[in-house]
Amino acid sequence: MRKRRSIAALLAGTMVCGALTACGGKPVQDGGAQGSGTEGAAQAQGGETAGGKQVLSVTTWDNESSPQFQAVIDAYEAENPDVEIKVIDTSADEYNNSLGISLSAAQPDPDVIWVKDMGSMLQMADKEQLMPIDDFIAKDSLDLSVYKGAAEQLMYNDKTYALPYRNDWYVLYYNKDLFDAAKVDYPSNDMTWEEYQELAEKMTSGEGSSKVYGSHNHTWQALVTNWAVQDGEHTVVEKDYSFMKPWYEAGLALQDGGYIQDYSTLKTANIHYSSVFKNQQCAMMPMGTWFIAIMMQSQAEGETDFNWGIATIPHPSNVEAGYTVGALTPIAISAFTDQPDLAWDFVKFASSQKAAEILAEQGVFTGIPSETVFQTIAAADHFPEGESNVEALNYTHYAFDRPLDPQIEEIRTVLNEVHEMIMIHSYTVDEGIAELKERVAEIKGW
Repeated sequence: MRKRRSIAALLAGTMVCGALTACGGKPVQDGGAQGSGTEGAAQAQGGETAGGKQVLSVTTWDNESSPQFQAVIDAYEAENPDVEIKVIDTSADEYNNSLGISLSAAQPDPDVIWVKDMGSMLQMADKEQLMPIDDFIAKDSLDLSVYKGAAEQLMYNDKTYALPYRNDWYVLYYNKDLFDAAKVDYPSNDMTWEEYQELAEKMTSGEGSSKVYGSHNHTWQALVTNWAVQDGEHTVVEKDYSFMKPWYEAGLALQDGGYIQDYSTLKTANIHYSSVFKNQQCAMMPMGTWFIAIMMQSQAEGETDFNWGIATIPHPSNVEAGYTVGALTPIAISAFTDQPDLAWDFVKFASSQKAAEILAEQGVFTGIPSETVFQTIAAADHFPEGESNVEALNYTHYAFDRPLDPQIEEIRTVLNEVHEMIMIHSYTVDEGIAELKERVAEIKGW
């Protein structure tokens, strides 16, 4: 019987979203510690404490309620006793405004920034608030291949501003009990989207309130557009969106055939994807790795008791298994730091294989996918039994669900609006694609 870790410590890391920088949106003055984290630090002058230690300031969000930052901070301090990490913590909802105000003051603190989302990273880069780290990478001959393509995708204007820290990507969840009852083989780790669609049809049964759908698509446009960009040949920022047509046709075929719940019902009733899977109303569901922690928590608390598993996300027929789509939490250096070498040393450590293993013990999926990391996470209580579930976490290629584009949020608004019109049949697929092309061209000035 394999050794398992307590679930309580493992779940917090994957459930956290949030923000970073000084509390209340006020710039940090004179190296004074704010919020949670390293308590009682001596006032820093010139980057040193009264005891002669070097002081490095890092920004976090909701640090007290999550081990995703503090575990790495503690490990770095243990290896570098002459360094003291000063944590500048704030609540998640303070993130964008607070960090923006802090950086606009062009002060030395913070030295290191954990970045919550790609859009904010681009804004900081455009304002020259982040330090390019390409020279550091070259000097230390840092092997970026361990990030499986994610580091290269963080490049913006031919510069690298951050390295991958946290990571979430899409896998396929399935209800083992429903498959067993139907005497149908579980989804494999090498399944095309065409095979997935056939499986969804086969696993659909019943009528009315007792109906079990073969699969489930949440209302996000990503549950269609992700598969259109999965092979890495396109992004959601393009001059021509005709490449999305077969994917919308496939999504509509599932919906109109009754193999997934229809978009209108989900929107009108405000149905959350987690309830559909937890209530065993679907046999399969494409969703991000963050849902693993949600299901583990649900089983730990007795909310659900059915057997479930995960498989590698299905892949387009033109690529092999292992291509997935996801998003990262990067770690970067402030352009205003007065300790660039020390800041780089910390960033390099925080995004290393060693840090990945430390984070895995907390249940956090990291920027470095590895068998060791996955085995650690799989050792947790309520992670589904079976090696195929661990194998399902591996991927060979990682595409961002959205590209590093300074106007991505504006473009996402268009994508969401057109997605809804297509899914409720107010637009044909061709009409939706034509509108995407026109409106995105206006945004980009094409």
